[in-house]
Amino acid sequence: VQLQASGGGLVEVGGSLSLTCAASERTFSSYSTAWFRQAPGKEREFVASISMGNRYIKYADSVKGRFTISRDYDKNTVYLQMNSMKPEDTAVYYCAADMRSNPGTEYYYWGQGTLVTVSS
Repeated sequence: VQLQASGGGLVEVGGSLSLTCAASERTFSSYSTAWFRQAPGKEREFVASISMGNRYIKYADSVKGRFTISRDYDKNTVYLQMNSMKPEDTAVYYCAADMRSNPGTEYYYWGQGTLVTVSS
């Protein structure tokens, strides 16, 4: 499956941004999906995940209460709504997918990344 992330850009502190990850296959509905991010000079980190059927939804502590992950099964798309953004949210955001129900942080398919910059 091919993943295309979009929606990144420049946002002010406290602002909101919505990321979209579109998948190339209808079978995407049976995949677990997630968002990761990588800030300059740092390792990639987990942000949020949502399993097939929305059974399991997880967030990193750093984004809990501010970010919301969701998916549209008809559009083969996963979203990440980011609110109350902070400078430390600045990173390249990647969407990922895996056929396993609980891949942890080891996802098999990755999108190309979209840059999010939060200005103070």
